[in-house]
Amino acid sequence: MENDRITLAHGAGGKLSQELVEQVILPAFGNPLLNELHDGAQVSMSGRVAFTTDSYVVKPLFFPGGNIGKLAVCGTVNDLAMTGAVPRYLSMGLILEEGFLMEDLKKILQTMKLAAEEAGIYIVTGDTKVVGRGAADGIFINTAGIGDIIPGTQISPKRVVPGMDVILSGYIGDHAATVMAGRHGLELPETIKSDCAPLASLTQTMLQAAPNIAVLRDPTRGGIAATLNEIAEQSNTGILIDEDAIPVRSEVRGVCDILGFDPLYLANEGKVLAFTAPEDTQKVLSVMKAHRYGKDACVIGHTTAEAAGQVGIQTTIGGIRIVDMPLGNLVPRIC
Repeated sequence: MENDRITLAHGAGGKLSQELVEQVILPAFGNPLLNELHDGAQVSMSGRVAFTTDSYVVKPLFFPGGNIGKLAVCGTVNDLAMTGAVPRYLSMGLILEEGFLMEDLKKILQTMKLAAEEAGIYIVTGDTKVVGRGAADGIFINTAGIGDIIPGTQISPKRVVPGMDVILSGYIGDHAATVMAGRHGLELPETIKSDCAPLASLTQTMLQAAPNIAVLRDPTRGGIAATLNEIAEQSNTGILIDEDAIPVRSEVRGVCDILGFDPLYLANEGKVLAFTAPEDTQKVLSVMKAHRYGKDACVIGHTTAEAAGQVGIQTTIGGIRIVDMPLGNLVPRIC
């Protein structure tokens, strides 16, 4: 392709649009279903299915551990995984700004391809639009995903009852801290990067070990604080977590201290919360620790019959404080 930047003509449906699809998009995602290049894909599904959609507007577009493309695939894959589904098919909508570098687009699409391959999901249909300069911060991405619900699973926050354990798959806040550091010009050690990852293989392993897991959730915007509050309200149970049990890297705490954030409220893009009956907890922890995305899994709390609908935290000094739902988007453009 001769153009090194996106032009409005790339979104006009003519020759340049065709070249963009054939020379840039298809080489990244080509598969028998997508190669039909029809208005939609014909796919095969069986039994109960899960369906989700999301849009991605993160800034900056590239960050240690990923970019907007990896985020778009992993975010939608993880939404499917949290329903107890095996992700199957993905759609991709690109909104490109006039002047966006073709080389950056190719990098993003290549990252999406690798993330989709790891997740075992096919990108089977999509759409591309081009808007004028200044209207899209380079690129926005929308994805929608479909997956097969694993037979025998019934994931729902309404299944959470008092006496369950709350399991977290690892360190919190890495993604938000990485993006915020990039946005504010802060330097982080090379070991600190976004936790962006496709979690479907992890959740499938967990459900094989314990099909009765009550609920799975990935604590993205609003962090574990928002996610736990949502589950407490939907299940009408209390949740008490242990401050000392929650894994937070010292570098992430440092970013929080500088910018005035609480790690409990920071977004994650590669973590899962699971609510399990006590008799299943060790089985779930065992398989999680054997998986690359769950090796730091731990129990961070339990559900209670007291303070229904609220989340409390047992502090290091021995008291209990309420963990409120965040009032707004504390860190905008994080995903």
